[in-house]
Amino acid sequence: MTPQRVYLAGPMSGMKDLNFPAFRHAARQLRAAGYDVVSPVEINPDPTASWHACMRRDIAALTTCDAICLLDCWQHSEGATLEHHIAKRLGLEIQLFERIALDLIALDWRTE
Repeated sequence: MTPQRVYLAGPMSGMKDLNFPAFRHAARQLRAAGYDVVSPVEINPDPTASWHACMRRDIAALTTCDAICLLDCWQHSEGATLEHHIAKRLGLEIQLFERIALDLIALDWRTE
């Protein structure tokens, strides 16, 4: 079975280190759980790139995914809310990283 291709979305602008650590952490967790992760941090590793240039690349990548996974506080991000809107209109599955992380913790606990 092909792993679900998931796009990570969350706040970046105005965040310390553009929130790269949170994106990297989420990508590691999701990959460990078997997801094929598409992360804006990996698409746009240059922190000096313009918001518009990054969003053009991010949206193109989003359209190749089966789902969007939203990081905490995504609602406060102009880019993440745009990505959420596009994902919803395209019929992608909408997931919250917090929910997936809790499910993974519960699964680890049950298998010990």
